[in-house]
Amino acid sequence: MNSKRTWIEKLGDFISGKGFYLVVLICVAAIALSGYYLVQGVRGGPDSALDQPASGTAAIPAQPSAAPTPRPTVRPSAKPSDPPAAHSAPASAPPAVSAAPAPSAKPAPSAAPAPSLAPAPLVFTWPVKGTVIAGFSVEALAYDETMGDWRTHGGVDIAAALGTQVLAAANGTVSALYQDDLMGTVVEIDHGQGLVSRYANLASVPTVKVGDSVTTGAVIGSVGETAAAESGRPPHLHYALLKDQQAVDPAGYLPER
Repeated sequence: MNSKRTWIEKLGDFISGKGFYLVVLICVAAIALSGYYLVQGVRGGPDSALDQPASGTAAIPAQPSAAPTPRPTVRPSAKPSDPPAAHSAPASAPPAVSAAPAPSAKPAPSAAPAPSLAPAPLVFTWPVKGTVIAGFSVEALAYDETMGDWRTHGGVDIAAALGTQVLAAANGTVSALYQDDLMGTVVEIDHGQGLVSRYANLASVPTVKVGDSVTTGAVIGSVGETAAAESGRPPHLHYALLKDQQAVDPAGYLPER
């Protein structure tokens, strides 16, 4: 027997032995590679589709040419800024501008209080012209001829004929008019300042009434003979003056003759 074998025989032995597995592996690889190219061909392939012109005659509308937007150049050496800290203080708001206070309205000048008018000074006159026949006496007793006794006299008796006009001694208001059992017809005039003048032994009908305003020298009545307590004296006017309801001497207010 010839021990020298041909390469065909050796190949056959290899294939029938371990070479069988190698052949199977090569076949599997070939099938896998064929399948890969088949799939790429169905999908068009990433490269082949880009190189081939599109088929068909459909016109693609022209798009307005736009200038290419330049891409920002990123410097490799630029280090990105660190992100803000999670608990960093918020940016402080600019201080609010405080509005200038509106000018306060100028207070209107308060009306000056009306000056209190001082009462006009009283000017006194004699209510009748005549002789004083009985003076003022409240501290010493004086003899009363009519009553026949000693008593005080809270006024002055001025002699005057019956019917003589009796004048207001000063400005004032008639505050009372009445009939007194002893002093007859009486008129009282309030002059203010606490002064009240009293006119007694008047005729029955005075010429004024309560509430009338009178001036110095105005006629208020006439001399009569109505005072029973002084009927023993000649015709006269009994004139009295009260200050704060107290009898005072009329001579301190009446002018000198």
